[in-house]
Amino acid sequence: MVFLQAGQGPFLPANLSLTWNRLKHFGQVTWIGMKQNQEKQEPRHGKSESIATLPSSHVVLYQPEIPGNTGNIGRTCVAVGAKLWIVRPAGFQLDEKHVRRAGLDYWKHLMIEEVIDWNELLEKLSPRRFFFFSRFATKTIWDATFQADDVFVFGSESSGLPDSILDRDDPRALRIPTTGKVRSLNLATTAGIVLYEHQRQVRSLGE
Repeated sequence: MVFLQAGQGPFLPANLSLTWNRLKHFGQVTWIGMKQNQEKQEPRHGKSESIATLPSSHVVLYQPEIPGNTGNIGRTCVAVGAKLWIVRPAGFQLDEKHVRRAGLDYWKHLMIEEVIDWNELLEKLSPRRFFFFSRFATKTIWDATFQADDVFVFGSESSGLPDSILDRDDPRALRIPTTGKVRSLNLATTAGIVLYEHQRQVRSLGE
């Protein structure tokens, strides 16, 4: 069994770099490994995917009803490196075309998980810090100090969060301030505001 020195072998195009050893065994040559040497490229925005391996935060949609909202929230989650959680039952299936259409080709990059109920979610995400969003909350988002890996919980489009989950006077219950002319914001809009306020404070995407 003989190992030959790297660099020996047939002619290859200049853009390929051979990292290999050749094993000669009974007159038969076997290629152990070859890889293409790609030029290093700086990411266009923020950090590269290889660095951002853990979620920057977690977005929980409690029994969502409108697939387009979930699709848009999923796209924003991809943009900031957040993980999306769906608490069942939901008003749609995640493979519906309306969900994927809203998420476009970003959907394949989304970190997403479904749970059967609220208790299962708590088992998976405790002891992380939870924040609950409702237009009835006493405190506003500007009162909160966020950290990496926080959990942001949003209720369904028609019913919001149930009383068993939301205490509007809890310091973790937050609302997005608006004028009195608007009853509430769209769910996807609200989630986007929250995620980018989190980014403003935590700066996991860099400056």
